Amino acid sequence: MAIPSSGVIKRYLLLLAQENFEFRVPEIKSLLSLYGGQFNSQQDNPGKSPFWILSVPSEEMAKRLMKRTVCAKSIFELWGHGKSTAELKKSLMSYPQEQMDPYVQQDSTYKINIHTFNKTLTQIEKVSRIDDLAFLPFKGKVNLRNADHIFCLLEDYGLDPNNIPQQPLDVFFGRWIADGQRDLINSYSVKKRHFIGNTSMDACLAFIMANHARVKDHDIVYDPFVGTGGLLIPSAHFGAYVCGMDIDYNTVHGIGKASRKNQKWRGPDENIRANLRQYGLEKYYLDVFVSDASKSIWRKGMQFDAIITDPPYGIREATRKTGSQKEILKTEACMDNHIPVSSNYHLSDIFSDLLNFSAEYLKRGGRLVYWLPVYRPEYTEEVIPRHPCLKLISNCEQMLSSHTSRRLIAMEKVKEFEDEDQYAHLLDYKYQQYKGHNSFREKYFSGVTKRIARDEKANQTHANEEH
Repeated sequence: MAIPSSGVIKRYLLLLAQENFEFRVPEIKSLLSLYGGQFNSQQDNPGKSPFWILSVPSEEMAKRLMKRTVCAKSIFELWGHGKSTAELKKSLMSYPQEQMDPYVQQDSTYKINIHTFNKTLTQIEKVSRIDDLAFLPFKGKVNLRNADHIFCLLEDYGLDPNNIPQQPLDVFFGRWIADGQRDLINSYSVKKRHFIGNTSMDACLAFIMANHARVKDHDIVYDPFVGTGGLLIPSAHFGAYVCGMDIDYNTVHGIGKASRKNQKWRGPDENIRANLRQYGLEKYYLDVFVSDASKSIWRKGMQFDAIITDPPYGIREATRKTGSQKEILKTEACMDNHIPVSSNYHLSDIFSDLLNFSAEYLKRGGRLVYWLPVYRPEYTEEVIPRHPCLKLISNCEQMLSSHTSRRLIAMEKVKEFEDEDQYAHLLDYKYQQYKGHNSFREKYFSGVTKRIARDEKANQTHANEEH
């Protein structure tokens, strides 16, 4: 059935998953901008609420959004909204009849679902809610199995499970448009993946990173710290061609000790290509190189559509770069393309090199998305590394411990790279502030040591009291 267009600006209700709160707004903003739209929400700060009211230019854009997002569960064309059942009825009565007509005709079927947040309703209560909507002008028949149109009544009972109100704080009614891609989190779970490492990225976060980077069909996506390739997989799923680089010869070639429990050595087919093959994505695999991120191997003029990476922090994986020629001792046991000697690679240098590389090798409008570890007691926004060619788009925190976290940084290339841009950010006092984070590893483990000592002291005090 053709849906007539009108000049009425439609509102949509987005139902979100209750996890990764900080990543939700940047993901939705990035995906809308990918399709030519803008994030226009009635809430200035949606916070942890699972309900967002958005103005989306078209239903087609809403569907395209839901084909990508892993933060949202569903989207609905919003017909009514109120703080009570009475307000909802008033809102629905004022909704334009011509907007309802295509979905309430006699020759179509429909059903109404009930969704509550932070409260469970009995079946009798659900039926009562549906009966209260009898004033809506539905002319067709109810079909619970295969309805032409699906509607939903959604009730919000707040965020406090210990203080659930008798009546909902907000009530919404709308027509279901599409579901999000939450199923990807399970189907791409690291637990089911053929080849993993100590730092393989959680599937949900990996897909969020690809969405923050606005990866699309036929893009070329690069990871300079590729590891086992976990960040290449979501980009390939979205139709991009992927490649990467890593200094660890064993990881790139899938040899040596295994990371999986109860497995001593990696199998002959445990490698990045096999991971992509597992998901039917091998055709998007370009290659992975053994090399050093501090020394670019790419010719001038090579450009990527996105760079998505998780640099080592020195916690579970060492921060290394190749040593000088004097430090390298070549032996017969070393393969020709294997560089055996490495030196410490300071975090500030890692991010300086990463931003410089991205400024030079990203296409204009392309995005760099990466994780930045921080020591929370010393963190301010000023320590986020900057570059004159890159604009900061988003900055989201994920807690690692009470005193450390990592921040997902998205930057967009806004000007072409020039030779003088290579060192411009090194003169910035803000960059000098970040150099203090070179001791992140020591600070991370000092916190662990302090917690252990505190727990031991508490246990000893408790034992003495019992004695």
